[in-house]
Amino acid sequence: MLFLLTVAVVAVTFGRGPAVAAAFASVALFDFFFVPPRFSMAVDDVQYLITFSVMLIVALIVGGLTARLREEADAAARREAQTAALYVMAKNLSGALRAEQVAETARDFVSGHVEAVATLYLPDGAEGLHPVPTQEGLAAAIPHIRAVYEQGEPMVLAAAESAYAPALALPLQSPLRTRGVLLVSAEGDSRLFAPERRSLLEAVASLVAIAVERLHFSEVAQQATLAMESERLRSALLSAVSHDLRTPLTVLVGLADSLRMARPALPAAQAETAAVLHEEALRLSGLVHNLLDMARLQVGARRLNREWQPLEEVVGSSLRHMERSLAGRCVRLDLAADLPLLELDAVLMERVFCNLIENAAKYAPTGELKIEARRVDDRVEVAVADRGPGLPPGGGEKLFGLFERGRHEDSAGGVGLGLAICRVIVEAHGGRIRAEERPGGGARFVFDLPVGDPPVIDEDAHGQ
Repeated sequence: MLFLLTVAVVAVTFGRGPAVAAAFASVALFDFFFVPPRFSMAVDDVQYLITFSVMLIVALIVGGLTARLREEADAAARREAQTAALYVMAKNLSGALRAEQVAETARDFVSGHVEAVATLYLPDGAEGLHPVPTQEGLAAAIPHIRAVYEQGEPMVLAAAESAYAPALALPLQSPLRTRGVLLVSAEGDSRLFAPERRSLLEAVASLVAIAVERLHFSEVAQQATLAMESERLRSALLSAVSHDLRTPLTVLVGLADSLRMARPALPAAQAETAAVLHEEALRLSGLVHNLLDMARLQVGARRLNREWQPLEEVVGSSLRHMERSLAGRCVRLDLAADLPLLELDAVLMERVFCNLIENAAKYAPTGELKIEARRVDDRVEVAVADRGPGLPPGGGEKLFGLFERGRHEDSAGGVGLGLAICRVIVEAHGGRIRAEERPGGGARFVFDLPVGDPPVIDEDAHGQ
């Protein structure tokens, strides 16, 4: 029993190998000290051989079980230490404000607990991958890191594929996409790929991926907040400037009109100057009114004066207002006969048509202009198309931004407000507006309006 106790103590203290040696040593010592003839390895009775066998088997079993318990206890202690270290790492990552801090935290953890070198690779604006922070080395591993980033699968890099070998490239997987690659390398240390260490490194990669994604969304939120504040400031500025300019412009229009109607009539040269002054003052006044209405619509201060009316009347009124701009132009109307009444603000919707027609006449000075409207399910789709040069590179979505203009900025006037005003008015009516290429050349600006529930007209009462 003392010998078995010794085997158990050796197993607990030194592990499985020393325990096996202690089991054989125990049998040998028992034979030497207690089995006649004593102080000799000779055996007189055969039954002692059975005793030796049983004793050796029991010692091996006791030693093996004790060593196994010791290994499990050590493994549990290591897992506990690793869990605590991962918790500390997650806490440090949650407070990281820059990618360099995330990379430093990951590098310190891998260096302290895996005895390896960790390098964080993140995508840049050009869809490439660069180390964070920027540093020399591992240039030969870049193509393989790119493959890991695109495929989202870990990869073991051999000596010919990495400046440090062996190396393990782990993708930074987040719920939405792969955020980068964590490269872990330890020169000549094959234990890096052991299951236990690999599981730990995968946990590190998951924490780093969460931290990098948090930084990404934090940056997106900051940019969105900045854009919202900029838009709010711009709207407030436009509203204030437009409101302050409206009165002097009204006076200027009146004075120019008085000059045109002066008696006796002005000489021809002065009369022409007065007419141009009146026309430009009216244009500037309309622009200021557009700015003021757009600013009010964006902040909800301008209420729509909705009434049920036919779209044909709004189109006709817009064409009458744009008669001078369309002088000599061919305008083709293609309005479906079954168009329902629409609940809209006629003044604002007329401004939408005028801006679209003016935009088409400005960028397509020749060729046919086409206005079409038809019902599509529960909406009415309206389009103004021209045969001009088409949309600028990059599509037409950006044309609806404030102060955005088309490709012919030098030859065409305007400050890039017409389409932005159109979008605000259409969206205030519950519709959508877009720009697309017209088949055969040119541009086509399309918006839709909800049909709603128009009133039913009693034909009998109307006939009486």
